[in-house]
Amino acid sequence: MGIEYDEVSSPTLFTHGSENYRSHRDLPPVAGIASIEEAAKIGFSIDDCVARLKHHHWAWKRLHEIFVKRLTAEPIYELKMAFSLHAHYCAEHAAAWRKRVGEMREPPLGLDAVPDAALDAFFDEILAAPTNTELLLGVYQHALPALRESLARHMEETNRLVDHPSFRICRFALIEIDEMIDFGARSIPCLESANDQSWPEVLTDLLAAAGGLDGSAISSGDEPRRHYSLKVPAYDSVPQRDERFQDSYNMGVHAEAFLYDEKFPDLPKTLMMYYKRIREIDVPEMMASIIVETENKPWSYYADMTRQLWDEARHAIMGEVGFVRAGLDWRKFIRINHTWSLALNTQLKPIERHAVLYFIEQGLMPKTGKRFEWETGVASGDPYSAMIQDYDWADEVLHARIGRDWYVKAIGDAAKATAYGDKCWSEVTIDWESYRKKGLTNHENWWPAAYTEWCRVHGETPDPEILAYKTSYADTRADLQDISASG
Repeated sequence: MGIEYDEVSSPTLFTHGSENYRSHRDLPPVAGIASIEEAAKIGFSIDDCVARLKHHHWAWKRLHEIFVKRLTAEPIYELKMAFSLHAHYCAEHAAAWRKRVGEMREPPLGLDAVPDAALDAFFDEILAAPTNTELLLGVYQHALPALRESLARHMEETNRLVDHPSFRICRFALIEIDEMIDFGARSIPCLESANDQSWPEVLTDLLAAAGGLDGSAISSGDEPRRHYSLKVPAYDSVPQRDERFQDSYNMGVHAEAFLYDEKFPDLPKTLMMYYKRIREIDVPEMMASIIVETENKPWSYYADMTRQLWDEARHAIMGEVGFVRAGLDWRKFIRINHTWSLALNTQLKPIERHAVLYFIEQGLMPKTGKRFEWETGVASGDPYSAMIQDYDWADEVLHARIGRDWYVKAIGDAAKATAYGDKCWSEVTIDWESYRKKGLTNHENWWPAAYTEWCRVHGETPDPEILAYKTSYADTRADLQDISASG
């Protein structure tokens, strides 16, 4: 560590004279962030502070990696969505820590170096957990509580005046750490019991060997003992869905064709927009593969991409809530396919997947895109539909900017980037007939049953023309090229 400051050498003014010192009219001193006594406390040197911050940063970075790498192949929808959010949290906090270290006479060099072999083994073990129950145990009962303890200790031991920027980012981080830990506490009892009851001891031993997550404790001196991570698992890019997602190859209802058909009224179109939103589950599944398989980018790239990943998961949840609000059980009546993420993840390179994503996003910007969906929501009289489409539109504007910042600059210019995206999208094989012939789906037209149920719930008589809608994706890809569509 660096210099250790000696409390004894401090001027007596601060150790013996504070009881006689008062602010003007007893106004809160030190800008309200501390007492005079707390501000006079001897805390970390810069070197010691940076050393701890680098350990915190490593934890944020590894947790982000775990969430992103396990997201696509995690079948349970609620976990997939939570991993999307928590990856975003970790990416943002890692960025804040990188920025803070760079402010402390310390260039952001060395932030990607392993601070301790045992600490690295600790996170490797969690990443390699063979079941989602053990994954959650590792993340939410071991890693995040250890990080929480480390941040709380930093806030307690540092001088909150002189190191206020560090104190502040720790304080903000604790809010979201507590939220994540709470999610884990409520989730783990809902899952099957862990297969290996001794594995938590491995995690405890690894943290002890590392001197704690922040390296502040005396190491146990034990050699890092690996269990699950003796063999590093390969990243699984094949999307998985739980048993509620019936008929995941179904492409029997063309949502975009219905939505943009002027003869259909606005209110039932909200159901198709809810379907389009919940179908966006496949975007985080695909984006996770881009993030995992794209190396050596600035951290701001991973932070931006993970923010978009969470936005797309958030859109899916909007659709889920929309169906619940509309009284329509999507689990029974809606067939949500995963053919898009499956095809892109297994057929394209990461830059090609990003190209397709960018191409589709560009189709959302004209009046026939996100603006149209919002206008449809407003015209429907359904305030929830109008609200979510309003925010969805704003999000997609941000995503277009992210695409310009990272994908377009990598390609060269916008025209080339768009053309390349169209080319990559055209080469993707989403074989409607092949899925049927292989017995993977009959491409059931689920719309009449869903629409009829919605009418029943709302006391409406089904419109025969709406009820008869049967356009599928058999011959036309989702973006239609001349009108807009989401992934």
